[in-house]
Amino acid sequence: MSRASADTQEVACDAAPLGAFTYDAPQYRVVFGSGTLARLGDEADRLGIRHALILTTRHQRSEGERIGGQLGSRFAATFANAEMHTPVEVTEAAVQVVETNDIDGLIAVGGGSTVGLSKALSARTGLPQIAVPTTYAGSEMTPILGETRGGIKTTRRSRDLVPDTVIYDVDLTLGLPPDLSATSGMNAIAHAVEALYAFDANPVTSLMAEEGIAALARALPRILDAPSDRAGRRDALYGAWLCGTCLGAVGMSLHHKLCHVLGGSFDLPHALTHAIVLPHVAAYNTPAAPEAMQRIARALGQPDAALGLYDLARRLNIPKRLADIGMPHAGIAEAADLATRNPYANPRPVDRAALHGLIGRAWDGHPPLLQ
Repeated sequence: MSRASADTQEVACDAAPLGAFTYDAPQYRVVFGSGTLARLGDEADRLGIRHALILTTRHQRSEGERIGGQLGSRFAATFANAEMHTPVEVTEAAVQVVETNDIDGLIAVGGGSTVGLSKALSARTGLPQIAVPTTYAGSEMTPILGETRGGIKTTRRSRDLVPDTVIYDVDLTLGLPPDLSATSGMNAIAHAVEALYAFDANPVTSLMAEEGIAALARALPRILDAPSDRAGRRDALYGAWLCGTCLGAVGMSLHHKLCHVLGGSFDLPHALTHAIVLPHVAAYNTPAAPEAMQRIARALGQPDAALGLYDLARRLNIPKRLADIGMPHAGIAEAADLATRNPYANPRPVDRAALHGLIGRAWDGHPPLLQ
């Protein structure tokens, strides 16, 4: 037998049999690299945008207006009030700006809060969107919108919510503080973790998920040590793109459901909540998703997925207690109730008592516990 034949036989013997699957890819355009912001005008022209509204948070207003200046006369107005969890009242205020200024296109500059506002506006107006991410949140790649009204966060999913163009410019992430880079990156990793054990997982998204986790796991410690490390920044943005794509392609489970409950009910910082909760949900799902956990551990270069995620967060100096980011102790029971109120897909059945214990450990900052 030739060497090539032997290698082929070995791979065939080791590979698991491939089952049936569906891969439903959303349609969008990605422009990735360094200096790619220079193509913003061309992308606006491609979408027929002549009166653009720049969307940012308050602290990114000047950056948004600087970027809007590249559009010349196509830069019509700025709305700089994007907030976490996409409050409906903020979106309604932005709709008034759209109508007053004859806006025909949206350009979101920032992270998940700004992209969420852009999605909410597009859903109400039908306007095209360009996303210019400056964090690693990944929401720009998803057909998912979470909106908050009266302290309750609800989620909807539609392909029409995906931005038409996403411009990834590594240069725009060089100024992202290391602590925000770390939490934003862990938030992105959470998308890939859940994609690996999603009920509709498929070979394409699983490949992207493992690669995305690996890219972020090697990049984030480098960024913490050297924030201007371009290779680290490139890998982190690449990983965020992959992880966000996974979030948009398959269904999410307990982790995202729980983080939506915690964020919407107690106004907790979105990325920090994901970073703290993720190792605990991974531990909860480990018995029911062994193959997914093997891939996560391999991507992290660690023997155990849940502990590997916990250790990575510690290495990145991320707070380990929900108590430290504003969650009241009384909220543990409330969150357990809300997160078990309606059924949703998860590899392991969601038991209220076990979930109460999971949230309690995250509130206390204890290491994840296999149950």
